[in-house]
Amino acid sequence: MLKDRFRKFLPVVVDLETGGFDAKKNAILEIAIQLIDEDNSKLILGDAHRYHINPFTGLTVDKDALEFLKLDLNHPLRIAVEEDYALKEAFKLIDKQISKYDCSRAILVGHNAFFDHSFILEACLRNKIKKSPFHPFSLIDTVSLGVLATKQTVLARICKELDIVYENEEAHSAAYDARITAQVFCKIINNYDNLE
Repeated sequence: MLKDRFRKFLPVVVDLETGGFDAKKNAILEIAIQLIDEDNSKLILGDAHRYHINPFTGLTVDKDALEFLKLDLNHPLRIAVEEDYALKEAFKLIDKQISKYDCSRAILVGHNAFFDHSFILEACLRNKIKKSPFHPFSLIDTVSLGVLATKQTVLARICKELDIVYENEEAHSAAYDARITAQVFCKIINNYDNLE
C-alpha cells in the first residue's frame, strides 16, 4: 500500500513560481499541488490544484523573474488569491489525501525540492500557519531520482530519457511543472519497484 511504500509518508508533488530566488524576500506567485494515487500497487497521478497568488505585502517580485516566467500579474484572466488562503486550501486537500491513505503526514516531492520547501516554510511563518502537512525537513527530489535513473538532472532531459512528453512552451507554469514532475516521480518509482 501507498502508506507502506514511503514509511507512512504521503508523497505530494509541489511546484511554485516565485518572484525571485530568496524565500524570505521574494513573493510566491503560483502554487500547484499534484496528488499521487495508487492503482494495483502502481503510483498514478491523482487530482491537481493550482492557485495564482497575490504577492504578499512587503515582498518583492523581480522584473527578471516575471520575464522568465512570461507572467503578467495584472492579466484580467489571472484570478489571484491571497497567499494564506491558497496555502490553507492546499493543506486541506493534502490532509484529506493523508487520511484517505492512512498516512502520518505528507512529504514534499519536487524538482529541486529544497527550493519549493523553503518557500512553503517561510510562507507558513509569515501567515502564522502552525500546522503544515509536510515533513519539516525530509524531501524527495526528482533531480536526485532523475540522475540515478537517467544520468540527467534537467527535467526536460530526464523526460526525454523516460519517454515522457515535455513541452518547452508550457514549462514554468506551476501546474504544468507539477504534473510533469509527478509523471517523472511515478515512472521512476514504478520502474524501480518492477525490478524487485
